[in-house]
Amino acid sequence: VQLQASGGGLVQPGGSLRLSCVASGSIHSIKVMNWYRQAPGKQRELVAAITNGDTTAYGDSMKGRFTISRDHAKSTLYLQMNSLKPEDTAVYYCNAVIATIIPGERAYWGQGTQVTVSS
Repeated sequence: VQLQASGGGLVQPGGSLRLSCVASGSIHSIKVMNWYRQAPGKQRELVAAITNGDTTAYGDSMKGRFTISRDHAKSTLYLQMNSLKPEDTAVYYCNAVIATIIPGERAYWGQGTQVTVSS
């Protein structure tokens, strides 16, 4: 199983970006999918989460600006980020709990995509 994240880049404050994360491999089912981020010198933090029933949750500083969604048919996770601020600058990682025949259910991480918000 692999998670491939994309969509990061350089954007001005107030701008928008859309991140994507595609899950591939011998997947039986995908449970919760998450976006995390890690800024230099800081701990990794949860940005947003979405269950297989499309229930969502967000970190406090992301509420109202970020939207998490998923396309179940394409095994793809999205993060629409609007009104970006310099403090949103970080490497963004996708994470998912995925069930396979072997070794069963476990968490997987994508490789990360850099988001830089700067004028």
